[in-house]
Amino acid sequence: MNDEPDPGALWRRTFGRWGEDLALRHLQNAGMILLSRNWHCREGELDLVLSERNRGRDCVVFCEVKTRSGDSHGTPAESVTPEKAERVHRAALRWLREHRVGWCRTRYDVVTVFARAGVQPVVRHLAGAF
Repeated sequence: MNDEPDPGALWRRTFGRWGEDLALRHLQNAGMILLSRNWHCREGELDLVLSERNRGRDCVVFCEVKTRSGDSHGTPAESVTPEKAERVHRAALRWLREHRVGWCRTRYDVVTVFARAGVQPVVRHLAGAF
């Protein structure tokens, strides 16, 4: 039995965390406030949960972050399948219950981070993506 960590899995986690850091900074620069990060429950994981005030109204934003270094497997946004969107919806409902958030506006966003070696990463915010 090999107890050595899988270097590929470690790299993917590190790369994904780096992409989440960029995405979070991008959203905070747009005025959003972080409420939770990498929140886990039985239904799944929420990458980022943020609050946004728009036209005097608050909105809780559940944001899925996808980081890629190439497009051989499609764009980062294409990896948010209907099944993944449904898991995020279920986890979001649990988050709202556990944080005792009453009725509020919610939105489901995707932030993509496309980073090729030697090139400035491109961050795209797709508000209301699913």
